[in-house]
Amino acid sequence: MTLQRRWIPVDKGILIEYADMKEEIKDLRRRIEKIQKELDKLHGQIVVDSVSCGKKGKKPLGTVKITGRPVGVISRKEQLLKKRNRRLEELEEELLEMTIQVEEYIESIEKSELRIIFRLYFLDDLSYPKVADQMNKMFPKRRIRYTDENIKKKIQRYFENVPQCPDKTWYSIDWEPEAESC
Repeated sequence: MTLQRRWIPVDKGILIEYADMKEEIKDLRRRIEKIQKELDKLHGQIVVDSVSCGKKGKKPLGTVKITGRPVGVISRKEQLLKKRNRRLEELEEELLEMTIQVEEYIESIEKSELRIIFRLYFLDDLSYPKVADQMNKMFPKRRIRYTDENIKKKIQRYFENVPQCPDKTWYSIDWEPEAESC
């Protein structure tokens, strides 16, 4: 298994790519599960057909019942399943590396409150209302309660005010840092 080199800037783009990759992995898992169910069904399936042995004039000589499994279909589905499983392993490895980059990006945020919000929203996949609930549980004595709208606004404002490429460092998935300009 070889890692494909993909250069990702260490900025807000990494968060978008991270979220997209997580969705791609979910989709691939769903497809693998579907193929596995089809294979299980095919393994239990027996195909039956009856064929005539020939004719003598217009009269058939007899029929024979043939049973078997759809071997060709099963082997093609098994090949597809192996291919998708390999791809899933590659994506999961890439996602693990990207998770480290996302965590480093979040740690570079100066405000503690924003770091917590970003972790909940981007790493834990919580929706805006669930992030607000978690923040309200963490900070119960806060005068103004968190809402889904102000969580969303805090994230948007951060991205409006942050430079596009703050440290001008890019990383490849296999972690060979190289300096580049934005």
